[in-house]
Amino acid sequence: MLTAMIAVPLLGAFVVAFLPRERTVLIRRLALGLSFVPLALTLVVWLRYSGGPLPQMIESVPWIPALGVGYKVGVDGFSLPLVALSALLFPVSMAYPLDLLGRERTYYGFFLFLEAASLGVFLALDLFLFFVFWDLSLVGMYFVIAIWGHGDAARSAIKFFIYTLTGSLALLLAIIGLYLSTSPHTFDMISIIQHPPLPGDGLRASLIFLGFVIAFVIKSPLAPLHTWLPPAHVDAPGPGSAILAGVLLKMGTYGFIRITLQMMPDTFRRYAFALAVLAVISIIYGALVSLAQSNLKRLIAYTSIAHMGLVVLGIAAAGGVLVGAVDARRIALDGATLGMVSHGLITGALFLISGSIYARAGTYEMDEFGGLASKARTMGLATVVAAFASLGLPGLAQFVSDVEVFVGAFAIYPVLVVISLVGMVLLAALFLRMLKKVFLGPLRERWQSMRDLDGVETAVMISLLVPTLIIGVFPAWLINVIDATARAVVGG
Repeated sequence: MLTAMIAVPLLGAFVVAFLPRERTVLIRRLALGLSFVPLALTLVVWLRYSGGPLPQMIESVPWIPALGVGYKVGVDGFSLPLVALSALLFPVSMAYPLDLLGRERTYYGFFLFLEAASLGVFLALDLFLFFVFWDLSLVGMYFVIAIWGHGDAARSAIKFFIYTLTGSLALLLAIIGLYLSTSPHTFDMISIIQHPPLPGDGLRASLIFLGFVIAFVIKSPLAPLHTWLPPAHVDAPGPGSAILAGVLLKMGTYGFIRITLQMMPDTFRRYAFALAVLAVISIIYGALVSLAQSNLKRLIAYTSIAHMGLVVLGIAAAGGVLVGAVDARRIALDGATLGMVSHGLITGALFLISGSIYARAGTYEMDEFGGLASKARTMGLATVVAAFASLGLPGLAQFVSDVEVFVGAFAIYPVLVVISLVGMVLLAALFLRMLKKVFLGPLRERWQSMRDLDGVETAVMISLLVPTLIIGVFPAWLINVIDATARAVVGG
């Protein structure tokens, strides 16, 4: 079943690529239908998943036996929520209206290919397989930005590719180093998690850890290795930005948990405080720079840096001490994982809305707008809900994850938590400022004919914002899935 989640969109990408170019309706319907298959399978997996410290529903076959490489996939409390998030974001992003420039086959083919690679990253239980899917995801997103982006899309796509490829090379070297440290040599993630091969100190452990950190910091991204993100978001099409923020950024934070925290716990503990400091710098930096933006999409991009910093702060707190504060570390890890899901839903919605605004107005400059809520009420309502969710309003998903991270991390790094709260206040201020500039006040004459969200756009907003509300009001069903695995990591 897990293999089908990867195989169906991957095979679909090739089928769509060979359909007649003029059959645009068939191409769209087939691609969207295939993109929903992983979501349906995820619902079945979720109902069958029983929780626990180890991955379940494992599917495994030998691949390169001489190197100890196997095709091995499975789910646990960390990967299953991210699989569900990805399985939802891809079909709704593909369904969102966009001028495809007459290249429907290529567009839907790359999106299906990217969906398969992204799901593979979260399902992989073999380090070599993890790297293969990680690298393939770069290819799909590069072409989405370069072909269907706007502005200086080609340059932004190249910058994205160079940065993330550099991270991939660091990741590959670190994986090879970790593989050579195992005895017998293996890429099997479960085996390495159960028997971490490296002590906490030593040059080899530190260098391998550094390689992983470089890759995951670039992907997350955290300051100062974040500079590829704002131009990539600004120039990418709305659906591309939704996938980039909602899925691809989570690969970095997921890697911190799955690899550095679980496979190198002693080394992680040695450098956890430094990682927490880097996370807090990203929170404050992302919030401050967001506050200075006049470009709507660039503003949302910088808020992602702040939110990912908060996620990494929770992860750092979870692995920051050897013994004690078990409940606090578990809560921080629960909050970090939940934060990935909530950020994906909320920021995905915000980027899609910004794409709708650009399609109607041809600009992201907030100073050009004003009073749009009077003409585009559904758009205004969706933006208000997403913005308040992003700043952490009680009753919405981000609030639950923020509270868990702050409560858990406060027991480990109280000073850093207090500093990070400044960033959360700034995020509230910038979102209120954005709503005022774009949607409130008198309506300008040039926007008298502004169209509201159509039926498809509205349905997509509902599919992203309703889960945000459900998680905010009834979070236990999701937290319980995460918590069973988090307990095993922190020793609870």
